[in-house]
Amino acid sequence: MNSKKKTGMILGIASLLMVFICFIIFLFRGPNPNIHIDATIFIVLSAIGIVLAIFSWIKSRRLTFLIIGLLGNGVVMGFGFLLLLAMGLSEAMNEVDRNLFL
Repeated sequence: MNSKKKTGMILGIASLLMVFICFIIFLFRGPNPNIHIDATIFIVLSAIGIVLAIFSWIKSRRLTFLIIGLLGNGVVMGFGFLLLLAMGLSEAMNEVDRNLFL
């Protein structure tokens, strides 16, 4: 195996590792987590994972790591964006409720 393919394989595995790290953080975050921090961590790690998946494909030309890395990290990033959206909407609704009762 030449150096480019080996590097691409390592980058692909690192891309998949980002998905598993996000999953582990989600499972073991405790009873009262700060959702903003969790969602930010999910988005940052999945963005790094997407970049690693693309570099893996550039180095090794294997579509397997690219497809699995993009799908896995895309799902995690979507989950993080939905968490941030839900938190923003709930804060906006709390502000509207406070203004109604003043």
